[in-house]
Amino acid sequence: MNSMEAVLQQAEQCVMQTYHRFPLALDHGEGMYVWDIEGKKYLDFVAGIAVNSLGYSHERLCKTIAEQAAKLIHCSNLYYTQPQVALAKALTQHSDFDKVFFCNSGAESIESALKLARKYAAMKQKAGNDIITMEQSFHGRTYGAVTATGQSKYQKGLSPLLPGIHHVPFNDFEALEKAAGESVCAILLEPIQGESGIIPANQEYLKKVRALCDERDFLLIFDEVQAGVGRTGELFAYQTYGVVPDMATFAKGLAGGIPIGALMAKEFVAKAFAPGDHASTFGGNSLAASAGVVVLEELFEHGLLENVKKQGAYLTEKLKELQAKHSCIQAVRGIGLMQGIALTIPTGAVVQKAMEKGLLLVGAGADVIRFVPALIVQKEHIDEMCAILDEVLGDDKNVNE
Repeated sequence: MNSMEAVLQQAEQCVMQTYHRFPLALDHGEGMYVWDIEGKKYLDFVAGIAVNSLGYSHERLCKTIAEQAAKLIHCSNLYYTQPQVALAKALTQHSDFDKVFFCNSGAESIESALKLARKYAAMKQKAGNDIITMEQSFHGRTYGAVTATGQSKYQKGLSPLLPGIHHVPFNDFEALEKAAGESVCAILLEPIQGESGIIPANQEYLKKVRALCDERDFLLIFDEVQAGVGRTGELFAYQTYGVVPDMATFAKGLAGGIPIGALMAKEFVAKAFAPGDHASTFGGNSLAASAGVVVLEELFEHGLLENVKKQGAYLTEKLKELQAKHSCIQAVRGIGLMQGIALTIPTGAVVQKAMEKGLLLVGAGADVIRFVPALIVQKEHIDEMCAILDEVLGDDKNVNE
């Protein structure tokens, strides 16, 4: 099975069609580039949707994974392992949190946060255990996570959903304050809404939310599954904003492509979980944890956070240059290496034409192209991406077909 057509035909027969996939089968990658099974090269500004933080075939990451796989991949959480403890220590040392729970994905980390919030409410004998989340948010596909998601299109055919979760408009403090009655125990939000179109929270809004939670004894939970782990130029997005939540969820880029998720919490919240209250068989396994340690070392010891700040500023500059040239770009928004452009033309056509020219892009929401490249990206990659995108946007016939 070495032809594109053969792979696609086999996939059609045996893979559940839960994705609108491109007719493209990738084979291998190096740095910022990937190759399909027929040898065509692509510059990748998708990075597994903000997952492949160190790019492809990163020497230290690959070496560590291979060495750990030869030693111990998994042993269950009935026992301790050095890689898991090392990753937990690094995460807590570089954050305002005290404890970590490891799982395997962003959705799992959200489920963990919802459970811990309600366990905390029960422990404190609070009047209610309702949770407020935001309209246009995205928190994952599992039942609690999809209920928390503020987009009805992801909830069709899934009723009844988890009770006690309510949605309010994002960046609207008055609406939030009005909804935050005695039945509420926690507020969950993304500091940068990703799937709905790369929409950052206003800093003053987050500060008011933090103050409201302090005043009314609510837990504040940040979903940093996409925005965390270096993507904003700090390890965590909350550090970029200077607003500290009580809990935060992470996944995507934490292990450079190996599945992992994490819920972090302050001690006063974490103690609401007792042995048996929650678990994850594969969570924090030795392979994923060892990869996570490498990612954090690259961020802090090899200048990767500084690179994100530098290249993020350059990406903003270049995208604004494109905006000045192409009237179809309505807005440039985002932080660091999590940015997007809002378009007046079909995003699907832009992504398709860019792919044909050797550039991988991904949409966000109905009218946004997002840019979430590997954190190793350099100016020459941004220049190459913008040159291809400029060409695509300049061809009105192609992108409006």
